[in-house]
Amino acid sequence: MNQAVLKQLFTQDYLDTLLPKETSDKFFEALYGDASDGAYDIRLEFISAHNKRIVLAFNLIKRPGKCLVCSLTYGLPNVFIRHPLINIKGMIKKIEDKGIKIKNWQLGDTEENSNSLHIIPFFLDME
Repeated sequence: MNQAVLKQLFTQDYLDTLLPKETSDKFFEALYGDASDGAYDIRLEFISAHNKRIVLAFNLIKRPGKCLVCSLTYGLPNVFIRHPLINIKGMIKKIEDKGIKIKNWQLGDTEENSNSLHIIPFFLDME
């Protein structure tokens, strides 16, 4: 599939079905017992597609009045890989249900874009 087709598929509406907006609150409810203790919202974003690789990103967007930098986001890739609420394996299955065969996937290290946005790259290698 070429980039234009993949970009049409990976709309923000579709990405929000892979990682619904309410997942952030559920994640912090499970982690801290109270969703309001969460420092950020988690949102999936399409970055690019080329050379049989789709690049998405888990955007960690600072919540008002919270400190994103203080919230230890650097360990999150290892947490996201296994966490049932993030459910990466379920995301992969839903993507494959669209006819895109994923050979391999991985999460990159957390990148500090700004004090209000940290990014975890999500790489999908197609067959």
